[in-house]
Amino acid sequence: QLQASGGGLVQAGGSLKLSCARTGSTFSGYAVNWYRQAPGEPRELVASISTGDSTHYAVSVKGRFTIARDNAKNTVYLQMNSLKPEDTATYYCAAIAPWESDYSWGQGTQVTVSS
Repeated sequence: QLQASGGGLVQAGGSLKLSCARTGSTFSGYAVNWYRQAPGEPRELVASISTGDSTHYAVSVKGRFTIARDNAKNTVYLQMNSLKPEDTATYYCAAIAPWESDYSWGQGTQVTVSS
């Protein structure tokens, strides 16, 4: 089970650090994605980290967001810097292992960036 947290209200230019914690099991061997969805907009893949810790970012967040994992804490983080109002959305984490057919999803955490 995944638990996303760390969202909140921040002014433009500020930072937030989201956490995606896996309860009851390890994140080792899992690829993890962070998505976001704003009202009326399609879901967008923001960042991903592979089982080998390769990372990928959407063009809109590259250079501002960093995804990282801490296997000892069973947590994947999304550090978000230089936030913009257009980053406002509900952020979700999802994880999948090579032996699984479906992603497991967290419940979402709201990020609101004021101008």
